[in-house]
Amino acid sequence: MKIVVTKNAVKKLEADILVFPFCSGELRKQAAGVLSDFDIPAHALKDFKAESGEIVLLYPASEGELASRVALLGLGDGKNYEDFRKAATALAAKVLSMNLERIAVDCSRFGTIADESKKRVGKLAEIFVEGSLSGSYKFDRLKSGKLDKKKEDKKVKGISELILRFDASVFADAQDGAAQGEITGSCQLMARDLVNLPGNYLQAEDIAKAALESGSRYGYDVKVLRKKEMEDLAMGGLLAVNQGSTQPPTFSILDYKPKGKAKVVVALVGKGVTFDSGGISLKPSEGMGEMKSDMSGAACVLASVEAAARLGLSIRVIGLIPATDNMPDGSAQKPGDVITTYSGITVEVGNTDAEGRLILADALTYAKQEYHPDIIIDLATLTGACIVALGYPVAGLFSNSDKLADEIYQAGISSGEKVWRMPLWDDYDEQIKSEVADVNNTGGRGAGAVTAAKFLEKFIDGHKKWAHVDIAGPAFLSKSGGKASGGTGFGVRLLIDLLKKWA
Repeated sequence: MKIVVTKNAVKKLEADILVFPFCSGELRKQAAGVLSDFDIPAHALKDFKAESGEIVLLYPASEGELASRVALLGLGDGKNYEDFRKAATALAAKVLSMNLERIAVDCSRFGTIADESKKRVGKLAEIFVEGSLSGSYKFDRLKSGKLDKKKEDKKVKGISELILRFDASVFADAQDGAAQGEITGSCQLMARDLVNLPGNYLQAEDIAKAALESGSRYGYDVKVLRKKEMEDLAMGGLLAVNQGSTQPPTFSILDYKPKGKAKVVVALVGKGVTFDSGGISLKPSEGMGEMKSDMSGAACVLASVEAAARLGLSIRVIGLIPATDNMPDGSAQKPGDVITTYSGITVEVGNTDAEGRLILADALTYAKQEYHPDIIIDLATLTGACIVALGYPVAGLFSNSDKLADEIYQAGISSGEKVWRMPLWDDYDEQIKSEVADVNNTGGRGAGAVTAAKFLEKFIDGHKKWAHVDIAGPAFLSKSGGKASGGTGFGVRLLIDLLKKWA
């Protein structure tokens, strides 16, 4: 989707649909003028409340120099960012369903709205672009079209252009915000594409390839460790999970360095299990196909490092992605096995379906020992227990730093990707004690998300600013009720918001 920010008069905007956003408080006063310009009777507003994401389509009676389709778009009360994101997402989804290609949005009221709500126009433009890209997303690259009997000209082509009209007084800020929104939004769509690819299209080597291509395109370093190098380093966690696979593991290291001195060094670690069968501790068959999404953390980290490079942030961002699938063949690790991780810590494998924490263990130790970052954050679709605790909209947050936890929480509110802090108290250590090794990789049924986080904490080598974000709930939407399903790219906006603040 091409993003165009313009100062042209409304009547000069050429598009398939012309959109006028309104806040609920200004609806009656402002919308009347729009309707009169298009010779549309005032009673067209009778059922329009301007709730966030609400859309009313209007068709002018006479063909003139303005658009043949007009949409009124609700922004709610316009006081919070989520109203704008929700509205933009709903608009793009509606236009996509109508098979229209060019949208023009009159954003001339954004300046007044920003002043009244003490927000920046650029931030509103950024969020509106992010939402538009999200709402226009579709994953159809694996469809052949051979069963589609529709005529070629009826097939959905996708939105080609989004035109945003701003007043000259705020044009520069809006243009900058829209450019940032395009980077964040497109990186999140890239993450969604990776998550939506099935296991036979995305193996560990494919994740490494995606990282190498991104680094080459946007100017940051990427190094890929392969199985022999992992064996030389004794990365026992990642190698153990990979034992049952016919596909080799990879460990991708992404390193974005700013041109000047970095204000802070941040290590991001993403779980990259390309398909999780559960291994010998086999999962139930129902819903197993969704386990292609078990590399959502890896996709998020890749997208976030790319975004940092494209935005030119003044911080160093290191992404670490351990990747493999988890399969149950005759050489797979077994419950009761004891493995030695990269840190030297031994682990009793209580359940082979608790594999993500094993590959993260090696990556967390590697991050601390090799890069000594100021901050370490890992993201992983780690536990079903986190979904039981928080449901699907919110991610679980665990941290040994109150300051870092608060920064991530605030970024969650700002980005719309909410997190909720959960306990990391030593009381839970008892559950993951092992009689035969240093630690067990499972802690029983109770507090499963907490004991998983306590397990990871043992591999950060005493680092004082670490956070674990369990994105099992919001990373992937199951198909239900005809709503959009699949990978959400959750965590990308959250991390970019954080990185921008630290920069």
